[in-house]
Amino acid sequence: MNASTLRFAVIFALIALGALYFARQPHAQETQKAVVKNMEPLKPTAEDLAPVPKVEKSDAEWKKLLTPAQYAILRGHSTERSCSSVLLLEHRRGVFHCGGCNAPLFASDAKFESGTGWPSFTKPFIPGIITTVKDHNFGMERDEILCSRCGAHLGHVFDDGPEPTGLRYCMNGLALKFEERP
Repeated sequence: MNASTLRFAVIFALIALGALYFARQPHAQETQKAVVKNMEPLKPTAEDLAPVPKVEKSDAEWKKLLTPAQYAILRGHSTERSCSSVLLLEHRRGVFHCGGCNAPLFASDAKFESGTGWPSFTKPFIPGIITTVKDHNFGMERDEILCSRCGAHLGHVFDDGPEPTGLRYCMNGLALKFEERP
């Protein structure tokens, strides 16, 4: 086998492997329908709905409470690397809480596979639990999502999500903690 034939075979094999890898990825809307069909919507508990005062901490207190990576995201408005969060593949029934103050932010029945590499949701768990502000960083306008209780940066919301809301709450996994519920 000459060098050009071998090179062609290697390139062809890499392309075929890449095509197989991407072909097995589910489409966001298909995955969402399959997950919702098998899952009753979660209802907020009395504890979830109980009024809690705003959480105010000094920078030093936040640095003690959070890991350096969490601090960079929650307080520094950074973004984690795509596909790096263990919560990306979390499909158990439960609630995703704020990594800073434990506010109940998103329910598992609103989670879907967006294909972006970040945990994505169609709606917040409780109305008013998140705040949306305009973000003008990186030369574009986006809607930034903050925790209403502690002001932590969680991610951004986009209008390209599946039905019924058409929204994609694209969250940093390090900004969230998962609590499994029956």
